[in-house]
Amino acid sequence: MNNYSEKFEKMRIAGKLAAQTLDMLTENIKEGISTAYIDKLGYEFIRDNGGYSAPLYYRGFNKSLCTSLNHVVCHGIPSEDRILEDGDAVNVDVTAILNEHYGDTSRMFCIGDSSIKLKNLVDATYEGMMKAILILKPGIKLGDIGFEIQSYVEEKGFSVVRDFCGHGISKSFHESPNILHYGSKNTGIEIKPGMTFTIEPMINAGKFGTKVLNDGWTAVTKDKSLSAQFEHTVGITENGYEIFTESVKGYSKPPYL
Repeated sequence: MNNYSEKFEKMRIAGKLAAQTLDMLTENIKEGISTAYIDKLGYEFIRDNGGYSAPLYYRGFNKSLCTSLNHVVCHGIPSEDRILEDGDAVNVDVTAILNEHYGDTSRMFCIGDSSIKLKNLVDATYEGMMKAILILKPGIKLGDIGFEIQSYVEEKGFSVVRDFCGHGISKSFHESPNILHYGSKNTGIEIKPGMTFTIEPMINAGKFGTKVLNDGWTAVTKDKSLSAQFEHTVGITENGYEIFTESVKGYSKPPYL
């Protein structure tokens, strides 16, 4: 038994709850509902399954999850006033705390009829994340993760957000190291067994510049182009990786149902 088995077991449980929350939301997110309703559903599901929503009251954030629509890059605040409409794209970011460990994951949802550009952006974001996950094993460098994502999505004509990144996670929401979604091969620290972190690329249809709105949270694309994101929490094993936040129902990317 290795020295991180207990941590991984707890990360599995927290990650599964976060993934099950998104699975439940996947079956409820549709045109005509408010982002506040998504938040309510997520909060209640995590609570009813013995967990706690990590974003709630984190550094003053007053909602249980993030809903980032269209040109919002991340940290969108759920609202009664924002009703999902045909053509919208929304990222829902869920983090559950269970047994003092954190599971952090997000998915994109496309409402009604999506443009070809949006579908391509969402696909490229998901595939970029998965390409980075598939190379994970002890001995590679953090820069290899960023290189996989950046080289893939830029070839598709999209850009990688620089202002936000993935992060270490276990008994704290955000730990070191930072996981950049751009970079060069064989740079950065070496990945070792027992490490747990998120990979959560934010990919823009236009340029990579972002700005944070006056609410102090909502980050948007400077050029108002569409943005997409997916996120998994992963652990590094002796010879590879484990995804703690995989969908229990096989929901990977849109269309889900």
